[in-house]
Amino acid sequence: MKHKQKNLKQKAKNNWLIIAILLLAFVLRLYRIHYPLLDWHSWRQADTASVTREYLKADQIDLLHPKYHDLSSIPSGTANPEGYRMVEFPLINGLIAQFLRFSQSLDFSFDLVIVSRLFSILASLLAIYALYRLIKLIDNQTLALLTAFIYAVLPYAIFYGRAILPEPFMLAFSLLSLWQWAEFCRHESQKEKLKKKNGWFHYLIALLFLALAALLKPFVVFLAPVYLAIAWHFLGKKVFRKTAFYFFPLLAFLPLLFWRQWMANFPTGIPASNWLFNQNNIRLRPAWWRWLFYERLTKLFLGFTGLILLLTNLCKAGHSLVIYAAWWISIFLYFVVLASGNIQHDYYQNLMIPIVAISLARGSLILRYTFKKPLIGNLVLTVIISSSILLSAQKIAGNFNVNTWEYREAGQAVDRLTSQDALVIAPAMGDTAFLFQTNRRGWPIGFAIEEKIASGATIYVSINDDKERRVLAEKYQTLEVGERYLILDLTKEKN
Repeated sequence: MKHKQKNLKQKAKNNWLIIAILLLAFVLRLYRIHYPLLDWHSWRQADTASVTREYLKADQIDLLHPKYHDLSSIPSGTANPEGYRMVEFPLINGLIAQFLRFSQSLDFSFDLVIVSRLFSILASLLAIYALYRLIKLIDNQTLALLTAFIYAVLPYAIFYGRAILPEPFMLAFSLLSLWQWAEFCRHESQKEKLKKKNGWFHYLIALLFLALAALLKPFVVFLAPVYLAIAWHFLGKKVFRKTAFYFFPLLAFLPLLFWRQWMANFPTGIPASNWLFNQNNIRLRPAWWRWLFYERLTKLFLGFTGLILLLTNLCKAGHSLVIYAAWWISIFLYFVVLASGNIQHDYYQNLMIPIVAISLARGSLILRYTFKKPLIGNLVLTVIISSSILLSAQKIAGNFNVNTWEYREAGQAVDRLTSQDALVIAPAMGDTAFLFQTNRRGWPIGFAIEEKIASGATIYVSINDDKERRVLAEKYQTLEVGERYLILDLTKEKN
């Protein structure tokens, strides 16, 4: 009886700990949630958010024909007059748009950017919880809790855990899939002991969430070694004798194949992607190693001192080490194949967050138990973890900043002065964050103005006193002049 009570108390304590970690993660990700969508990688976030906004403006939410604000030829190399956005399947955009529509029907008005960030935060919390349950299942409770804590406070994970991108949802869905896959494999390994329980429910859930993750980011295919390692962890060689394991990847990626086939009908809405692989032949060259493993992993993720904990993983083996090794192999393959994409944009490294959190947590426990005196071990560990977080935070802090408030000011003026169907030229060298602030569709770049007018452009807004602006100001009537912007009506020429 006493043993049972002790277990219940321990279970309640662990539940409260994971709840506290999730609450901490939520609070940290609320930082500057009210800021305009002009922070780090705002162009990519704006493109994602604009799909949701176009759904709000449309009569219905058509998931098969997603559109966004950029009508230019910059993404695909071909003019996109319909504004098609054929990248990730717009399930999340449709869900957020439906939520906003429902709230409007109840006379509640919520800001699209804030709501989108909140959805990303909820996805991040779901990812943390799923990773916690996965590690608890394949390893132990202590490692699971510490992994969840590190995921919650890792500065890189904090910023991208509230960014308006597919990545937070991709991580949540893929980690849910891995957790349920582990549950299924455990059931298969203990069929005789668990006669009354059906593991196929876990199989279907794992399948569903992997399919959803792939529809958002096909890069989850690189997690294949992790799935195989989990199956091997529970079943050993038996895994190769089970038909269900062969059908799993085929069924999971079938929806993605259908979506890709459908996307081919709208080539103007498909951004160029060949550059992601090996532009400028950078793969495995010294610059490739430096950017990914020093600038990104060592500095951005680990804040230098976290590297100690990462390397400490090599000091101790374990029954689950095969899974973690497979996870790192997956990431390395991902870096190798999408070499240029990972170098060009740091948000591509989101796929690495879970294994970094696991490795830091595992390294922490290994290091702590190398000290005979727990007090010294805890002190050393506290210094390493806190310094790692602080140094990493210094690198990440700038990501939250808004350095182009004039985009916001000019965009609000355009929104106030023009009709909803106005097509806007907002020159920003292709940066769609400026266009997004106008709440209109159009072009994020100048040049060939007459061609754009022929394509329907009615408004020109500029924050730069350049030659193009001066020439147009002499020809077209001014709608408004601000301290940092000029808005021209391209439908009215000066007499």
